[in-house]
Amino acid sequence: MDVKRAIEIYDSSEMVAVHLGGHSVWIENVDEANGMATVQVGTTPQNTQTVSVDQLHEGKPEREN
Repeated sequence: MDVKRAIEIYDSSEMVAVHLGGHSVWIENVDEANGMATVQVGTTPQNTQTVSVDQLHEGKPEREN
């Protein structure tokens, strides 16, 4: 995913499926200048990670090998 799309998803009122390493995530913040996003993994608000937006995937989760 690119930064522009991550921002679009973050700003959207629609629910968009986003995945990180096969896990569903919610985008909580996008740092456009650094290409990073803070995401909530699963349903636990305390389970957050800051990752490069290119690690995020829209749509169905990718299978890990």
